[in-house]
Amino acid sequence: MSTVRLDLADASLDANLDIPDEPTGVVVFAHTGDGPRDHIVARGLNAAGLGTLVLDLRAGSEEHGRDEERGPGAGAQECGSDLEIPTLRLLGAIDRLTEGLESAPHTAGLPVGLFGAGTGAAAALAAAAARPRVAAVVARGGRPDLASPCLPRVRAPVLLIVGGDDPSVREPNERAARDLDVAEIHVVDGAAHAFEEPGALEEATTQAADWFNRHLVRAATRR
Repeated sequence: MSTVRLDLADASLDANLDIPDEPTGVVVFAHTGDGPRDHIVARGLNAAGLGTLVLDLRAGSEEHGRDEERGPGAGAQECGSDLEIPTLRLLGAIDRLTEGLESAPHTAGLPVGLFGAGTGAAAALAAAAARPRVAAVVARGGRPDLASPCLPRVRAPVLLIVGGDDPSVREPNERAARDLDVAEIHVVDGAAHAFEEPGALEEATTQAADWFNRHLVRAATRR
C-alpha cells in the first residue's frame, strides 16, 4: 500500500492506494468520515484481486463527522446540502486515476468501481451518474436516497447491501433501487447499521468483491 496525493480543484487530499498484481480493476472508496471499516473492506477487495483507492473526501481542516457510525437518519439534512463537495472531489479522484497517477501510472485504463458507506453511498451514485466510465457501484448501509435526483442517470450496475436488522435503511434502499437502471439488494441477516455483528462485514465484503469482479471484467472486455 502506498500513500498518494491527489491535487483536486479545491483541495489536496492524501489517499491510500493498493494495486495487486494483474488487478481486475480499481475501486475508489467514497469515504466521508472516520470509518475504519472502509479499510477492512479494501483489504478484502485487494485479496480478491481488486485495486483500491481510499481517500477521505473531506480536507483535513474540515469537520469530520461519523455518518457511518451514527443512526441511519443522522447527517441527512447537512449531507443533502453538502453532497456537491464530496461528489466533485470524488469525480476529480476518478479522473486522476483513469488518467494515470504520477506515482502510479499503471492505474490508467483500469476499469473503475465505486464503493460508498453511509452518506458516501450518495456521493458514489452522484459521481457514477456524471461519469459513465464507472463500471459498478456498491453501497453498504448507505443512503442512496440522498442522491435521488441523480439515480435515473446512473448506468452502472449497483449493489445495495443492507443489514437485516436495519429496516429504516432498507426501505430507502428499496426505493432507490426502483430508480436505478440495474440494481440488486443483498440483505445481510442479523446485521444492524454498523455491520459490527460477527461475520456481517465479511459477508458484505465478499458480496462487494464478487460484484466488482463480475462487472469490472465485463467492462474491460468491452474496451
